[in-house]
Amino acid sequence: MNKQVATFGGGCFWCIEAIIQRIEGIESIESGYTGGHTLDPNYRSICSGTTGHAEVVQVHFDANRISYEDLITVFMTSHDPTTLNQQGADRGTQYRSIILYHDAVQKSTAEKVIQNVSNYYDKPIVTQLEKLEKYYPAEQYHQNYYNRNGQAGYCRVVIQPKISKLRKHYADKLKKEEV
Repeated sequence: MNKQVATFGGGCFWCIEAIIQRIEGIESIESGYTGGHTLDPNYRSICSGTTGHAEVVQVHFDANRISYEDLITVFMTSHDPTTLNQQGADRGTQYRSIILYHDAVQKSTAEKVIQNVSNYYDKPIVTQLEKLEKYYPAEQYHQNYYNRNGQAGYCRVVIQPKISKLRKHYADKLKKEEV
């Protein structure tokens, strides 16, 4: 096993979590906050837009089963990285597209993926690329949200179509039970 950690955000962490946790090689995933200037943020403070944090997921994965490059490619094509500080109806800096690299290899890999997927979009990619400084886990009720609340309106209207797109475009990367 080749355990690695990736951290990124692309709008509401519930969406990104629901997509990434279905990929083969994902050991664990946790929703959280990073990229801001206040200590120990919580959901209420994040939603105020004053902390500078983004909603992100921190992913522990087996790089022998899913490469960081493939993981970032799925991420970059599972949300709209061309909209600044928003995804769909979610607006604010907490919903920005961001990749937080853990080392120089991740940074160069993310730069390569961003360049490679740029032709996929009609507008320029605005995804931020920053070194991870501090990560804070989100409150427990945000964890594994889609799997616990799949029939909720937001899950049905926003997340389920993203999972359908994932199954269509990345069936070869999904856990067997997800195909």
